[in-house]
Amino acid sequence: MGTYEVDGVKLAYEEWGPEGGVPVVLVHGHPFDRSLWRAQAQRLAGAGCRVVLPDLRGYGESQVVPGVTPFPVFAGDVVALLDRLGIADAVVGGVSMGGQITMEIRRLYPERVRALVLADTSYPAETEEGRTGRLALAERLLAEGMGGYADEVIGKMVAPYNVEAKPEATAHVLRMMRATDPEGAAAALRGRADREDYEATLAGVSEPVLIVVGADDAFTTVADAEAIRRLVPHATLTVIDGAGHLPHLEQPEETGRALVEFVTGLG
Repeated sequence: MGTYEVDGVKLAYEEWGPEGGVPVVLVHGHPFDRSLWRAQAQRLAGAGCRVVLPDLRGYGESQVVPGVTPFPVFAGDVVALLDRLGIADAVVGGVSMGGQITMEIRRLYPERVRALVLADTSYPAETEEGRTGRLALAERLLAEGMGGYADEVIGKMVAPYNVEAKPEATAHVLRMMRATDPEGAAAALRGRADREDYEATLAGVSEPVLIVVGADDAFTTVADAEAIRRLVPHATLTVIDGAGHLPHLEQPEETGRALVEFVTGLG
């Protein structure tokens, strides 16, 4: 584990694999932490890649900053980490909100992106209804804490049939959600409510793209993944059977294999 600072905010990350390997940065979603990607980091490192897993500000071991965290701030934090590590450009990927932050990085810092991994995510800006819902959830988490929300959504974070069938994955997801500071989660939700629409960004992508989605994802569906594929026709779309919103925890072997094949095939 390492730490770095951006404008006085202390942020945490970890690295896997050889320093000279293909750099891969994987961004977690909400309300999780960097351990979400650890199984894939181990596989990629075993294939010779240099993998960087950041904790977004407000999550994991990174400092909590109350208020609003706009997506450009999240993107800037990740690029500052690349600068600290001397990485000119990387394969940048993320899941769910982390996938949207990945698209924000591509929008603002296209020269830092060697390839994209978009897992269980979607590109449109928030609808007015969705914006209202995210802002209301932010207030709820501040008032009630994370426990009730975690119990409520676990059957959507992982496929309902995996809640009991995959007890280790379920416990991991619940542990991350319950450990998240409500102030950090609320700040991210407020920023996410006002995120950009990434249609134009994706339509202009020429670098390689891997799209991953759980076959039974209830939050960002296979149809959402196919919509990204229509914007990026050269992308590789991989649907992971037996998984919901977090296939890299529900089906880590298959998801890890798809990532390794994609990254090592970049040339």
